[in-house]
Amino acid sequence: MAAKLVVSCAIIILLLFYFFETSRAVAYINVINYGAKPDGKTESTKPFLKAWAAACRSATTATIYIPKGRYLLKAVEFRGPCTNRITVRIDGTTVAPADYRALGNSGYWILFIKVNRVSVFGGTLDAKGAGFWACKRSAGKRCPVGVRSITFNWANNVLVSGLTSINSRLTHFVINSCNNVIVQNVKLFAPDQSPNTDGIHVQSSTGVTITGSSLQTGDDCISIGPGTKNLVMTRIKCGPGHGVSIGSLGRDLNEDGVQNVTLTNAVFSGSANGVRIKTWARASNGFVRNVVYQNIIMNNAENPIMIDQNYCPNSRDCPGQSSGVKISRVTYKNIQGTSATREAVTFDCSPSSPCRGITLQDIKLTNMNKPPTSSCENVGGTSRGLLLPKSCL
Repeated sequence: MAAKLVVSCAIIILLLFYFFETSRAVAYINVINYGAKPDGKTESTKPFLKAWAAACRSATTATIYIPKGRYLLKAVEFRGPCTNRITVRIDGTTVAPADYRALGNSGYWILFIKVNRVSVFGGTLDAKGAGFWACKRSAGKRCPVGVRSITFNWANNVLVSGLTSINSRLTHFVINSCNNVIVQNVKLFAPDQSPNTDGIHVQSSTGVTITGSSLQTGDDCISIGPGTKNLVMTRIKCGPGHGVSIGSLGRDLNEDGVQNVTLTNAVFSGSANGVRIKTWARASNGFVRNVVYQNIIMNNAENPIMIDQNYCPNSRDCPGQSSGVKISRVTYKNIQGTSATREAVTFDCSPSSPCRGITLQDIKLTNMNKPPTSSCENVGGTSRGLLLPKSCL
């Protein structure tokens, strides 16, 4: 209930501020007037940048309007700081070039950087990822590094509502080094076998809320990186995908920790994981603390509840080591449904930094074939209420 109240208040405050701002004089900027062509063939990168420049220097609140149609965009950077609040209203679709090499090696397709008080409403991003995925499968390192569909770097007071992203080449949506971001009612789609197509990635950011969103991806639905604080996720639908993951963390010795993370009222359907914390088996001074997973339904999800502190892909850079990431005060409450794996609860914690303060309460996970099991290594905590499988704490 407290988490719901926090989310609701944050959204209401931001929306009230938005409507207050837009009630003043507004500069209305239509990308068509700056030369953009909605035919999906004529490159519109420069017209979009001209529209952004006009909005950014506007003496009043500005609205950039992208009408219906398809707009071909190469890599584009919307840079601040700007003079006033900017709203981007999208009724159309932005389309990446079909040639996956055309976006270069910047790592970004659409980048908002050093902006404050920006709102994005509606629209579809089509990154046309299939060619890039095929390259990664066949040529590996001979491919470009790939691009994330939309990224916010060093941005504050951001609202993204009703956005759809399809076929991202890598991560759909990145929030990096930001403060006070609300993401609501977004839809992210990529095939379940598309490599590294995380839904939303948050790192080095404070005060992020993700709500009412459907995430169907080839990797983590939401991934949470170092330096994330005060993250609230609610009413999330995940699957296919690799679940909601904190991590992987602890690759570096000196790494910011993750704290105050809440996931409530989520549904996982056919996902490769449910709620997961993942750390490298390497020395690190990182940490994870004050995490709550509550009111969650698992529909045939693999590994519904997991802590894995022995992450060491391809057995490189970490054999024989143990994770230094300290995990504490993690609560799992009212998690129900079906597990696609017989082991429904896995706590594989570090022998050098055991997990502490883990709480299981009212867990009911079944398996279609055999009674579900749980396993615990190097973990301490408490159990209460109905517990299926039987707690190993």
